[in-house]
Amino acid sequence: MGLRPRRDDKNNASEEMGRNIEINAEMQGNLVFKDPVNLKINGKFIGSLDTHGSLAIGETSEVDANIISDNVIIAGKVTGDVLAHKMLVLLPTAVVLGNIVSPKVNIVEGAIFNGKCQMVEGLLSMEEVAHYLEIDGEEIERMANTGEIPGIKSGRAWLFEKQKIEIWAGSAKVA
Repeated sequence: MGLRPRRDDKNNASEEMGRNIEINAEMQGNLVFKDPVNLKINGKFIGSLDTHGSLAIGETSEVDANIISDNVIIAGKVTGDVLAHKMLVLLPTAVVLGNIVSPKVNIVEGAIFNGKCQMVEGLLSMEEVAHYLEIDGEEIERMANTGEIPGIKSGRAWLFEKQKIEIWAGSAKVA
């Protein structure tokens, strides 16, 4: 028996369905989704992808992009760095040429991965660190670029391990 939305949940169900996006064409550009979506790419994509929610790269897809998302499942070919805030899965048909950063990584037998892998918990964005430390975001970026604050460069974005930022802040290096 399949689940069906209750009548009073009809608007919520249609909202959820509207958050599923499937791309079956060749695209180029920079895609940024501020709200959670379930994005699936089945074609060719060149540029950068920054999503909240889940991103699936189809088996016949070719993606030449740096990727940032909460959950990433790759079955096709990706050339570029991948940052998954929660989990990254490389299926048997996946080919990833680039670095990956995620707290949880599952590489299924048959997948090809050529790059560096960092498994870190509690990643913070530059904006989150700026808010946490009560320092302007541009100053955080300057400190990250000069190595004054511990961070990880993923594509064009800086990421910070929460534990390292707490230790750094506690060492009185914050002005």
